[in-house]
Amino acid sequence: MLTKRNIILRDLGDGLSMRRSSAEDADALSEFNGMIHSEDEADRLRLIAWTRDLLTRPHPTFHADDFILVEESSSGRIVSSLNLIPQTWSYEGIEFGVGRPELVGTLPEYRGRGLIRAQFEEIHKWCVARGLPVQIITGIPYFYRQFGYEMALDFVGRRFGYEANVPKLKDGEAEKYAVRPASKTDLPFISSVYDQAVQRHMVRCVRTLEIFEYEVTVQDVNAINRFETHVIESAAGEPLGYLQHSNYLGQTGLTAIWYELKPGVSWLDVTPSVIRYLWNKGQEYARRGGKECTSFGFMGGADHPVYRALGRDLPSVREPYAYQVRVPDLPGFLNHIRPALEKRLAGSIAIGHSREIKVSFYREGLRIVIENGKLTTIEEWMPSPQEEGDIAFPDRTFLQMLFGYRSYDELHAAFADCWCNTEEVRVLMNILFPKKLSDVYPIA
Repeated sequence: MLTKRNIILRDLGDGLSMRRSSAEDADALSEFNGMIHSEDEADRLRLIAWTRDLLTRPHPTFHADDFILVEESSSGRIVSSLNLIPQTWSYEGIEFGVGRPELVGTLPEYRGRGLIRAQFEEIHKWCVARGLPVQIITGIPYFYRQFGYEMALDFVGRRFGYEANVPKLKDGEAEKYAVRPASKTDLPFISSVYDQAVQRHMVRCVRTLEIFEYEVTVQDVNAINRFETHVIESAAGEPLGYLQHSNYLGQTGLTAIWYELKPGVSWLDVTPSVIRYLWNKGQEYARRGGKECTSFGFMGGADHPVYRALGRDLPSVREPYAYQVRVPDLPGFLNHIRPALEKRLAGSIAIGHSREIKVSFYREGLRIVIENGKLTTIEEWMPSPQEEGDIAFPDRTFLQMLFGYRSYDELHAAFADCWCNTEEVRVLMNILFPKKLSDVYPIA
């Protein structure tokens, strides 16, 4: 077992030291995270349970030493901490490693000393060592831009309905579909439905059977990121899909985190039963917690089949926020996903085309060479006053186009210093990097 003696990272000065965690830290770190990140007592207990899960229960990708702690050297008191949750995502089916920093926090009296920056420098080294070329984080606006991140991928769009939108059963009518708790034996079915469903997304989180098993059978039921998993089945017991939701109310009601049906099943037919289940379960949670449940909802990103099935019966829309994304070796990542980019060329009006494209980020850039529809070169290139390039993106805004979050035209409209000097290059860049739907829920 790792101990505090062999996981010290460095002395930060001012009586502070930075080290890696161990399972021995479960009590102190859980209390720290519960205090720093919670909004109320129930939230605090859920954050404590999540931290304990990560440190003490077997996780498919996370280990007990994957937190960083900054401590007062004299007292051992934790003053700042964060972690890194490794996972695998895919880009048009091409898998790549992702490092997800989470539970980032510092005591108020220690803020402004660069403690988070020091920890991010360390976990970015871990990402290189572990082969995780992309980092993503959710969190407060702007802050992580300081460490090389750009808001560049849709995160968590929702739509909500209310009591008037709950379809009523007719007198004497029975539910056609049942929603029952999932068991371990259901996991292969759930995994297969998930794999089919995420094909509609450009960027996807890869969830193995091991990950589904962890989420269903290992996580503490009180953890903030733990969801109730259910199978939707016909009256004859045929599994048709699955549903995941929290075991407590959100601000006004109960929201489905995942709702998916296997191919060949009608969303119009099944969804009324799912809505009635969510509404009734929300009322149950409300009675248990002494609250009021006034809504039901679906967290399906910017677009989802259930949105189209219900239409105006989901009248409230919360547009997606954004993942903050970091890609430190952009040529390396683009070369990794080269087959996907070439497939886009092959299926477009530019099939067999040849062209050199110099992409400027002002202080650095890319040189992309297309020969007969193949990407023969993707490499670093440096713009200069004599050679400004063919197309330009300020700062890290190109990541928005890379991950399908914004089109070139949208970026050009938003940033006066985003420009393209030929229509040919604009067309090619839109083919290579189209705006495209993604809805990724990360591993926690």
